[in-house]
Amino acid sequence: MLMLNVGFGNTVVAGRVVAVLKTGSSPARKLKENAKVEGKLLDMTEGRRTRSLLIMDSGHVVLSFALAETITQRLTSLSAQTPIHEVLKEAQTNDDDE
Repeated sequence: MLMLNVGFGNTVVAGRVVAVLKTGSSPARKLKENAKVEGKLLDMTEGRRTRSLLIMDSGHVVLSFALAETITQRLTSLSAQTPIHEVLKEAQTNDDDE
């Protein structure tokens, strides 16, 4: 299981990230508000300004201080370090859990 650093030592499971969004758009704000109402909002900004939102496969929305570009680079770096058979195995395991 690969862990993705989303800032300040906070991590999420990399294989469960569905999307990384910038915070400026109206849809991003709506996603954030809906997640808050549903109790699925995880604030990992340590009180700082939110710079990106991570959408998880569980429907949770993670707020991060790290820029969306930085998170995307970290995800790309993790996937480049992982042999393809491990990525496929992890994806299959996630599908079996549902």
